[in-house]
Amino acid sequence: MRLVNTDGPTIVAVHAHPDSPQIWTNVAALLDGARVVHTDPAGLSAALTGDRPVHVVAHGPAVAAVWDALTRPGAAVASVTLSPPVHRRRRRRRPFGPAQRVDVPVQLIVSSDRAAGRRDDLPATLPRLWRREVATGQPAPDTHPELYARAVRQFVEHLDGAPAARELRRAEMRRERRPFGDTLVSVTGAGSGIGRETALAFARDGAELVISDVDGDGLAETARQLADVGATAHRYVVDVADAAAVESFAEEVCGEHGVPDIVINNAGVGHAGYFLDTPADEFDRVLDINFGGVVNGCRSFGRRLVERGTGGHIVNIASMASYTPVNMMNAYCTSKAAVFMFSDCLRAELDSAGVGVTTICPGVIGTNIVDTTRFSLPESRNADAEKLRARARRGFSLRRYGPDKVARAIVSAVSKKKAVRPVTPEAHVVYAIAHAAPAAMRSGARGGKFV
Repeated sequence: MRLVNTDGPTIVAVHAHPDSPQIWTNVAALLDGARVVHTDPAGLSAALTGDRPVHVVAHGPAVAAVWDALTRPGAAVASVTLSPPVHRRRRRRRPFGPAQRVDVPVQLIVSSDRAAGRRDDLPATLPRLWRREVATGQPAPDTHPELYARAVRQFVEHLDGAPAARELRRAEMRRERRPFGDTLVSVTGAGSGIGRETALAFARDGAELVISDVDGDGLAETARQLADVGATAHRYVVDVADAAAVESFAEEVCGEHGVPDIVINNAGVGHAGYFLDTPADEFDRVLDINFGGVVNGCRSFGRRLVERGTGGHIVNIASMASYTPVNMMNAYCTSKAAVFMFSDCLRAELDSAGVGVTTICPGVIGTNIVDTTRFSLPESRNADAEKLRARARRGFSLRRYGPDKVARAIVSAVSKKKAVRPVTPEAHVVYAIAHAAPAAMRSGARGGKFV
């Protein structure tokens, strides 16, 4: 046996041929304050005979030896963390050996891949079982040291009396929870409209919320409504168009609350006006918020989701306008079309990391976006922006399709891991036409008077 570190709880790291003790080296280095003992199956019995129960970790071929030791009387074991070997379907041998009841808390680290992490490998005789799924291939201590160290640390600290980390709570099997219980959801643009209703929808399904917006007053009202439904919410005033601010926001959120499991990039602004009447800085403003805000959120949180290694989901709010050319909404349509294609590309990139990406295309929704929409009007005409706003407001109110319905669609899309989700009936119809008859869409965009 070989010791690494000297204080704190004792963790016995077991290796077996063809692995060497080095398979646990990087994990041990990350377990600050723990006394780590390296051993092989031959020395395992001696490691489990002390006066103080130890926490055992094992991977691959060492799992069988640990399991055998657990079923023997007198083993001084406080917990076990195992990542069992992969067995192909033609092989019938179970990595845990004969089924026997084991009362020791057991944590499994397995691949979420269907072939590698089959649930039929789970013993039914473990009354205290936690299961963590790794989204980035078959997990091993030498390839995922941060993940293993985090899993062991959270497990040991909880068994020693600390409150369970959210990630550990989510891994606990046979624990009753609501659909999004033990889940952290981040929503931008949560101060009103779709963002607020989405936060409330996830809260009603048990989620913990991180809400952000540039409107502090609106954000406070959302927080109040979340408190009314019994949700925990953390609020931040953030300008999503500012990449540095979003990065600082992500760093603070992840440091204080953990990496959000679901990231919803919703913040956006409206704009109407012909391209030739739109000043360059106004066009850029729309793209910076509607597209740049999505990019900034995906960069800062997406990187952390991948590094965490246990998957997650990103939701980007596009629009029916992303596939509907409108001659007097150039800036807005362009920004949303960019979100749509960006999400398609990002989905392909993050698939191997187990991070899903959903694009939401709401349609005509009654929110306060009309009240904040800017109009770029021709100077040569006596146009009244407020009259145009009132006309648009009447049209949206007649549609009577509220943001709560969009929120329910978002929750459903995340649950079903949908890639693209048009929401309103017209969004579905136009989506089909845009793909089946794009020439008709281009023709329909011609003409029309704005003012």
